[in-house]
Amino acid sequence: MTALPATDPVEFIRSQTIIAVAPIVPELMLHLATEVTPLWQLTETRMQEKNLPPPFWAFAWPGGQGVARYVLDHPESVRGKQVMDFAAGGGIAALAAMKAGAAHALAVDIDPLALTAIQLNAALNHVAVENANGIDLTTVPEGIDVIVAGDICYQQEMADRLMRWLRMCVAAGIRVIMADPGRAYVPQSGLTELANYMVPTSLDLEHEDKRHVRVWDVGVPEA
Repeated sequence: MTALPATDPVEFIRSQTIIAVAPIVPELMLHLATEVTPLWQLTETRMQEKNLPPPFWAFAWPGGQGVARYVLDHPESVRGKQVMDFAAGGGIAALAAMKAGAAHALAVDIDPLALTAIQLNAALNHVAVENANGIDLTTVPEGIDVIVAGDICYQQEMADRLMRWLRMCVAAGIRVIMADPGRAYVPQSGLTELANYMVPTSLDLEHEDKRHVRVWDVGVPEA
């Protein structure tokens, strides 16, 4: 794929990705990249910024695929509900929620390119998804029934902070569905397994050619 001199994010994403499906979520079309390192370097160059986040939005990570697969297989989990896809990346879980009958999906990510990719992916799949560029992790979001999150436990400090917030949301009555492919900092308590999937992966992204993804209901551990 040829790099464009323009910095327009829509054209950049379209030029650096192909339209494809994730291995275990063939129902959804996505703008996906084929290699991570060249895209990361090109992202910084073409967007004329340094220290940009890695282009997580350009890949269907195994945790996101697990959440999306679960939601599509269990539409009752989101049907008619207000759903937040946290750390959404390309928005695969938000798209799945809308396809499964959610009343509304809010996709949250701090990367502005991810927010653009989410809208492009939503258009590909003929659904509407709202964006948010981050949220307050010290308060419970209003008007949300279900939070879905995939692959958020790969750094200890971040995982601890996010799990505190997610459990605060659970305590306030929000259901949290989380998927993880065996990252190091998944909590050891307060999780109820809902499903598990073997997800093919790229050796460019993972150390294995497949990952065992577990999907959980997040609860509040007993004191």
